[in-house]
Amino acid sequence: MKTRTNWLALPALATAALMLGATTPAPQRSSNWNTTVTRTAGGSHLIGNPRAEVKLTEYVSYTCPHCAAFARSGDNALELAYVGPGRVQLEVRNFVRDPVDLTAAMLANCGPASKFPQNHKAFMSRQASWLPTLANRTPAQVQRWTTGDYAARRRAMAADFGFYTIMESRGYTRAEANRCLADNALATRLSEGTRADANTGVTGTPSFAVNGRLLAGVHDWTALAPVIDAAL
Repeated sequence: MKTRTNWLALPALATAALMLGATTPAPQRSSNWNTTVTRTAGGSHLIGNPRAEVKLTEYVSYTCPHCAAFARSGDNALELAYVGPGRVQLEVRNFVRDPVDLTAAMLANCGPASKFPQNHKAFMSRQASWLPTLANRTPAQVQRWTTGDYAARRRAMAADFGFYTIMESRGYTRAEANRCLADNALATRLSEGTRADANTGVTGTPSFAVNGRLLAGVHDWTALAPVIDAAL
């Protein structure tokens, strides 16, 4: 499990935590609950049947290699066997590790809630191609990422890490991506959500909770699947 890092200063956090719930209308029957997506007031995403027997929370970071490994091994199984049939509702919560992670998270959150699952997959599935830029960063890149207003810093990171290309593959123009990168309220929500989750005991990613109970020592699909099955 990767612990949270903080190599660049995050934007100033709001002084009070935001409410993390969302009002959900009465659900309609669905043959594929993966298409039912709701964005909460705190910026997380609820995917699946709101009346599912099991509520699974995933705490995820885009700069965490173990999170990408979980996406490869667990996402399809969750969608096909658990979320899709309506047995599990998945909440995906961004646990922001650093400003690159925050930039990716803001872009994954760009647009309507319905786009989030595929945006999320796009960043995770291509992590191996863009993450090495972080380890191989040059002084000139760090200068661009740490000076100017926050929107300018995020635009520099989006360019250097190839995030604009990822967004274009999802149908977003650069102007649309830049509007999301300039959304300081979104940055605050994501950062404040991370602080709130850290205060409840989350220390790294990926981490999981089932029906509100944070799971100790469960950080991959092999360990998580039996817990879900037992809860069902």
